[in-house]
Amino acid sequence: MANELKLTKKDRISVWWRSTFIQGSWNYERMQNGGWTFALIPAIKKLYKNKEDRVAALKRHLEFFNTHPYVASPIIGVTLALEEERANGAPVDDVTIQGVKVGMMGPLAGIGDPVFWFTVKPILGALAASLAMSGNILGPFIYFFAWNAIRMLFMWYTQEFGYKAGSRITDDLSGGLLQDVTKGASILGMFILGSLVNRWVSVKFTPVVSSVKLSDGAYIVWDKLPAGVKGIKEALIQQSSGLSLTDHKVTTLQNNLDSLIPGLAGLAVTFICMWLLKKKVSPIVIIFGLFIIGIVFHLIGLM
Repeated sequence: MANELKLTKKDRISVWWRSTFIQGSWNYERMQNGGWTFALIPAIKKLYKNKEDRVAALKRHLEFFNTHPYVASPIIGVTLALEEERANGAPVDDVTIQGVKVGMMGPLAGIGDPVFWFTVKPILGALAASLAMSGNILGPFIYFFAWNAIRMLFMWYTQEFGYKAGSRITDDLSGGLLQDVTKGASILGMFILGSLVNRWVSVKFTPVVSSVKLSDGAYIVWDKLPAGVKGIKEALIQQSSGLSLTDHKVTTLQNNLDSLIPGLAGLAVTFICMWLLKKKVSPIVIIFGLFIIGIVFHLIGLM
């Protein structure tokens, strides 16, 4: 079309730069929606010429959004392509745009933490720390510049990838390609999230199930240890040889649960929260509910 609206590279760079502030107005109700909408403003101004269409686009993107701040970029790219097609008259409605965001933000969130927080950042931090500890002033500079170069390049190229992929998605508005993309991202993201539940969710039950007196020679007799440093050294040696620190073996409810399935309680809490979210219970209600339950259970000695 002669008057076809097209986002230029300059427009996409503006969106990319703004997306670095996606956490800028984070809130408990809709989380990253403010930063997300702020990032898309240059594209909205370019694609929609009248005030009513711009207001409608802003409202459309002020809905709930939350994912890892760096892996939001491919979702932004796909969204830019969808908005571009919509501005040019393609039958892309609000449901389609929101469906892409919701379908991708959850699975991709499970990828961002292991890649950036648990892999890239610790590696760069260890390298920088080793240089700094040896007196090399380049340590903190290497960390700062390398970390920001990696994340900025990742955000730019994944946004461009999403933008190009989004153009193909709009050619198949029946949803076939979109379903394949979101299904693949869901499988990968849910696999990673599932493996990290035991790390992120910790539930400890403190009630004592049994307390058994150990036989002589199975535990450290603290009164018979030498005084001072020699006593500490002897205690460590005895503990390493298998002796117990106390004369009783205490088994808690948590010990029994861990022997059955490690992390079972945390997994149960995760499934309960997922079920409540499906029932449209507000995340704020769930968060405060967990706080209250945790405090009450601690006061009565259950946790």
